[in-house]
Parts: sequence; structure tokens; C-alpha cells
Amino acid sequence: MSVSTFKSVHLAERPRDSIIPGETFTLKTGEAPKESDLKDGEVLFQSLYLSLDPAMRGWLNDTRSYIPPVQIGEVMRGAAVGVVKASKSDAFPVVSYATGTVGWTELAVMPSKQLEKVDIPRNGKITDALGVLGLTGLTAYFGLLEVGKVKAGDFVVVSGAAGATGSVVGQIAKIKGATVLGIAGNDDKVRWLRDELGFDDALNYKDQDFPKKFKDATKNYLNIISMRIRMEGFIVFDYSSSYPSARAQLALWLAEGKIQRKETIITGGLERAEQALVDLYNGVNTGKLHVQVSPADDSSSSGSMVKKEPKL
Repeated sequence: MSVSTFKSVHLAERPRDSIIPGETFTLKTGEAPKESDLKDGEVLFQSLYLSLDPAMRGWLNDTRSYIPPVQIGEVMRGAAVGVVKASKSDAFPVVSYATGTVGWTELAVMPSKQLEKVDIPRNGKITDALGVLGLTGLTAYFGLLEVGKVKAGDFVVVSGAAGATGSVVGQIAKIKGATVLGIAGNDDKVRWLRDELGFDDALNYKDQDFPKKFKDATKNYLNIISMRIRMEGFIVFDYSSSYPSARAQLALWLAEGKIQRKETIITGGLERAEQALVDLYNGVNTGKLHVQVSPADDSSSSGSMVKKEPKL
């Protein structure tokens, strides 16, 4: 590689409430790693897209959780999909695509065992490795089918239905024969759920008549819930041994057109990640939210909404 420096985003201080751009994180520039820096089994990974996910805010808290918090000074944790620029691993030849928890960085030396190969199915694209075929889609799959055990004839209400996970949840529920009601934050998202994803109905929770509309849409289900309810949390990592079969099924549904997806891609490079994460919690995205770190050879933009930002 001819690049001499690279950028990365590090946690500067723990936010007390909301993330504050310019304070919570700091952008650093360092000397770019070279092929000669690699040990056996390592690769030089160049990030193309970052995955922005709601769980990230919790990772900034210094509290006990299912995963250790990001430490002050560390590169911000996050999944990325990218390309191998140099390799000392037979599993990942140069120019192959890979994904993993690489962090908010343009370049990283990664052990190959911490990466996964990216296989793009028919009707797919590289960013699907972070979305419908990544932890987003897997969370929807296992949460609905293994925990929720949804079956034909069920009535499924999906909150955050126009988000990355919720939109997949609703579509899987429809595939399984359930009736699906989606809840979203604006009328455009409601129309997308109804008209393109095939939800039976969808409501805007910001509508002043939402309480009445929700009660009408759920009919007598709320009375049933008040008498019998089961609540169960889960961590998608618990199902890691079943990831291959779940991904195969999700890829098949994607190829068959039974699952649609939309992405919101923030351009402008790594510098935009911090504000994009703030915007995630304000509902800027429809479907999966990504930050484009570097241009990808894959030019497919079907189902993507690109928000271009000027370079700093």
C-alpha cells in the first residue's frame, strides 16, 4: 500500500447522557501499518463500511454488561466490512472481502481468526454482511424464530419496525404466516413498511391519534397480554453455532426477493461516524445505517439511501 497514514476514532470520555460530538470521541492520525508488520495468520484490513448500531451507546458505559465497555483511549468498537490489502493468511488472500469487529478505523492489522469471509449471494451486495446477513439479520432471525417461536396465525407487533433489525423481523414474520403490525417514527417509514415490505399495517407513533389507532389495530390482544405474558431477553452470540444455517436461510430469502432491505449510508469518511451515531438515536435511518469509510469496488446501490456529507 502507498498510504502512509491512517485515521481512527477513539473514546475520549464517557458521556453522562447523550454523545457529544467533538467531546465523546477524538480522531487520531497514525502511521499506516505495512505488509512487513504482519505476523503469520494476520492480514491488513481496510475498512469500507462501518456498521452503526443502537447497542453502541451502552458500550460506552463503565458498567457490567454482556460485553466489556470500551475503555478510554481505545478505538471505538464496531463491526466493519472491508478488503484485505496485505495478507499472511491462506484464508484471506489479497483483495478478498472480510468482516469483523475491527473498530472505527481506516486500517487495522487483524488476526484472520477474528474475521469472517464475505460471500455475496444473488441479489446481494457487500454491505449485506453488516445488515441482513450480519448480526442485524441474525438477531431478527433468532429472536423471532428461536425465542419468539412465531408461527402461522400469530399476531406480531414490531416496534422500531423501519430500523435495521425491525424491518427484517417483520418480513420473517410474514414469511412464517403471521399478521404483522409495524410501529415507526414518520409517515414515509410507515408507507415503506406497508407498500414495499408487505406489513399488514403500520402506524406512526408520533401521530397524535396513535393511542386510538394502536388500540384499534390490536383489537383484543391487549386484553390477552394483560392476563398472560412472557418476556425473555437473549444475546445473539448464544446462537453462534447456528450462524451458518441461519445466514444460508436469510441469503436464500434475499435471493428470492422475500426479504427486502434499505440502507442509509453516510458518506464523507470516518470523520462522520460520531455525528452519524448521534443521528441514529434521532431516527435518521431507514433500515441499516452505515458510514462509508472508503469507496468500494461494489457499485450496487439498490435499496440504499445515501446521505452525502462534505469532507472536513
